[in-house]
Amino acid sequence: MTPVALSEVFAARQADGAATGFVLSRLPDGPGPVLWIQDRMTRMECGQPYQPALGRALLRLDLSRPGDGLIAAEEGLQCASLAAVVLEIWGDPPMLSFTATKRLALRAEASGVPCWLIRHGGRADLSAARDRWRVTSLPSAPHADDGRAPGAARWAVELFRSRDKAPGHWVVQHEGGWQRAADRVDLPARIRNGTLAAPSSAAVRQLAR
Repeated sequence: MTPVALSEVFAARQADGAATGFVLSRLPDGPGPVLWIQDRMTRMECGQPYQPALGRALLRLDLSRPGDGLIAAEEGLQCASLAAVVLEIWGDPPMLSFTATKRLALRAEASGVPCWLIRHGGRADLSAARDRWRVTSLPSAPHADDGRAPGAARWAVELFRSRDKAPGHWVVQHEGGWQRAADRVDLPARIRNGTLAAPSSAAVRQLAR
């Protein structure tokens, strides 16, 4: 079993919502709330999570400076009652060093609370994250009932560094759908372990850009 640790997700394009959607699909099930932390630039450029559609408890913490977000994430990771801690940071602030990510990783491993660090417009410098992902939005899949309507959302996902997994590229698909009775949109289906289907030629061209 892969130990609980820090994972880092990069938006391949600035303000691309695919990175956030990917993290939402990977959050563990459970009764505990998710602590979701954003710095000011992330809120301005990417918006905020739409809590009514998530179907789970979310504790949002809006802060001005990335350094405050790192401190808040460290404190949150000491609370074993949380399901996860998500920290969104814009750019490459100086305080986001290897030492800072190491502190997050150690706190996550000690408490058993997974930590996801979403990077918008940032470089993949040295990091203590166990898994490092790059996620890009792709054109939606064809709609099953209406060829003119968008179908399931799709992402190009690259695991470019990992301590215990083989790096690779995949195309993953949002399997959620509108449920009128529940009056909500489902979260994406959890990505299964193992090899995924080979991407289409169009998806390969997207990944190569």
